[in-house]
Amino acid sequence: MTAPALGRARRAAPAPPRRILSERDWSRPATRAGWRGMHTVLFLGLLLFGAVPLVWMIRAAASTTTDLVQRPLAVWPEPAKWSNISDAWNLLGIDHYLLNTLWLVAGSWLVQLIVATTAGFALAVIRPWYGRYVYAALLATLFVPGTVTLVALYMTVLDLPGLGVSIADTPWAIWLPAGAHAFNILLAKQFFQAIPAEIFEAAQVDGAGWFTIFRRIVLPMSRPVLAVISLLSIMTAWKDFLWPLIALSDPETQPLAVALPRLAQNTDPAYLVAGLLIASVPPIVVFLLFQRHIVRGIGFSGLK
Repeated sequence: MTAPALGRARRAAPAPPRRILSERDWSRPATRAGWRGMHTVLFLGLLLFGAVPLVWMIRAAASTTTDLVQRPLAVWPEPAKWSNISDAWNLLGIDHYLLNTLWLVAGSWLVQLIVATTAGFALAVIRPWYGRYVYAALLATLFVPGTVTLVALYMTVLDLPGLGVSIADTPWAIWLPAGAHAFNILLAKQFFQAIPAEIFEAAQVDGAGWFTIFRRIVLPMSRPVLAVISLLSIMTAWKDFLWPLIALSDPETQPLAVALPRLAQNTDPAYLVAGLLIASVPPIVVFLLFQRHIVRGIGFSGLK
């Protein structure tokens, strides 16, 4: 091979990945054992840090009020009273508020998914002339705390501009504001931009319109990011407390996150913790079922 060809081959060869430790360092038993030991300690520390609150909640849900007050840091309750979970379900009406929560979360998830995917598709693929201004406005909203806009949002819900109707104390008061989630839109936009533009150009040559491209090409290729947006929207809607408290004044329509603090005023603390345990189970199950898609979607979207 000639010198110029050798130089071109070297430039074309991919550079080796940069690491903290080289292969020679990893070949040393002491270095390898030290780093693996540090990784093990960090992993166990993170596991302990994340599991302690959940373990304590399970322990407190099976405790009597006396045991919970006298021995709050005990590992196991004495005596264990697992009937607290069923009693809390029946006495506090957890089933009713859980259905309210599922209904509100499902609508919020659907609205956020529709708005995020359509807006992200428009900004990343269609690219109208005013797209840069919309993108700048979305970025600006990320720096505005949500509590600052509560008054304006509530006034809008009481009197929708142009319609003159009120949607307060209805699920629409939760669903429609949920669509204004700038982070999900930016996440979808970033993912759609990574799709090769040649695919869209070929579809347009074949006569496909934007709606057909969005429905038959973009959405089937976007399952990872759709999983991420779904998780973020579900978690946000599930734990939301302040806005449902303001927008839903009727106790019968309130979600579990709002009902439990209200019920805590006249409820046995053990039943309250049992209710919190019940409320924590669905989000954990959702994450465990879709964690592979979530991690894959975060990697594809470039989210750091």
